[in-house]
Amino acid sequence: MTGTVTDTPHDADRRRTPGRRGRAWGLLGCGVVLAVPAALLVVRLTGLDAGTPLAMPMVLFPYATVLGVLVLGVTAAVPALRSRWAVAVAAVVVVAHVTLLAPRFVPEGRHVPAGSVELRVATVNVNAGGADPRALVELVRAERIDVLAVEQMPPSGVDALDAAGLGELMPYRELHPEDDSSLYSRHPLSHGGTTRIDTAWPQTTAEVAVGGHRVRFVAVHTYYPLGDPERWTRDMTALASLARRSGPDTVFLGDFNASLDHAPMRELLAAGLTDTHAELGHGWARTWPVGHALVPPLIPLDHVLHGSGLVGVSVGEHTVPGTDHRAVVAVLALPPETD
Repeated sequence: MTGTVTDTPHDADRRRTPGRRGRAWGLLGCGVVLAVPAALLVVRLTGLDAGTPLAMPMVLFPYATVLGVLVLGVTAAVPALRSRWAVAVAAVVVVAHVTLLAPRFVPEGRHVPAGSVELRVATVNVNAGGADPRALVELVRAERIDVLAVEQMPPSGVDALDAAGLGELMPYRELHPEDDSSLYSRHPLSHGGTTRIDTAWPQTTAEVAVGGHRVRFVAVHTYYPLGDPERWTRDMTALASLARRSGPDTVFLGDFNASLDHAPMRELLAAGLTDTHAELGHGWARTWPVGHALVPPLIPLDHVLHGSGLVGVSVGEHTVPGTDHRAVVAVLALPPETD
């Protein structure tokens, strides 16, 4: 006689329990990972990073988008983790991230009129004079830089650059190493000095007359949010106030210690400035840190911002040995004056 063994309801439940637990743990893990981009999205939309320690994790906003995409892919593709609610929440987070990030990767395509004069500008944080002066001078020569902004340069750095030949290429300068930043130029400078605004240290400024325009340059170096987020925010707010008082022929360039995802940077741009990287569709140009064999540049801290009287033509980053920031070189066009 042959008997047939059948499962009791209790036995079936015991076999299903491990699968349910695995699904629960898997969805919980996805939720924990998704919490990072979701939290940063809330900070990004509300501006909670201004004046708070949340400014530090905000530099990870683009990376967090990748985490959201991974969670969306896993919850949609893995049958054991497939859940309408999980997929819907992940999709909302990813779409919101992409909506905020996409514009900086799409060139604005502004027309550069015939007869426009071009200005080749550059900025570099020389890391308290640690940058190789010969390499920096060679960069100026190779890129035919017209105006150079230098941040974190001590008095000894001025002598080192002159010894390397910068004085021959850029005989005009507005030097304020005691205040952190300086400007060098191929063209005569006027109305030079430092700003009288509420920043941790004065920002060096000067004007260049070219192509019928008088272009105001501001060499920027703000405090860093890791040291004091409130001080950093006041610096950025002061720069935004200065930008509102400046005309369309204005260039702010330097180490802003901020990315385009920071609320204070967006406030500065709203004051009438355009980020050249974003304008040309290169909105995630990572410039810091540099010089570490195992760590590539991760964060875009250095920028060239310009007023509505100029148009971005090109922009790129260059490594200068001895400094932890990449130099930014931009070509800006000045449309001819019209009656």
